[in-house]
Amino acid sequence: MEYTEIPLQAKKHIALVAHDNKKNDLLAWAHYNRGTLTHHHLYATGTTGTLLERELNLPITKLQSGPLGGDQQIGAKIAAGEINCLIFFWDPLEPHPHDPDVKALLRIAQVWNIPIATNRTSADFLISSPLMQETYQRRVPVYRPEERLDGIAPDEK
Repeated sequence: MEYTEIPLQAKKHIALVAHDNKKNDLLAWAHYNRGTLTHHHLYATGTTGTLLERELNLPITKLQSGPLGGDQQIGAKIAAGEINCLIFFWDPLEPHPHDPDVKALLRIAQVWNIPIATNRTSADFLISSPLMQETYQRRVPVYRPEERLDGIAPDEK
């Protein structure tokens, strides 16, 4: 597979997402890291965005609530290159009606090789990395229409 390099600018576009019983954890984390977050563009789904905007007094690009399509909106922005970092405090032990959307969001973040943090510890490591403050060359596979992610070309079926 071929790769191309896409620069992540020093000012990252960070999506902040949290399941309902993880919202307080994300708010506490964001409040603690407010100084660093002020240097980046922030996006969030539904209620999380409203809570973060009020708590941090920072501009947040707010999308739909996760179950109403917000997870898919973030995934689309990742695929379009508009969001290049995902911090998603998710709850793997609680069933969610939009679980397929959550899995799709995590999958698309992995496919496009963006930094992902799914809990406070990984978010702490990610946000405190010196790479968050500088341009970084992200390696991304070159996907061609004739190549499929399942590894089977259309003419092989």
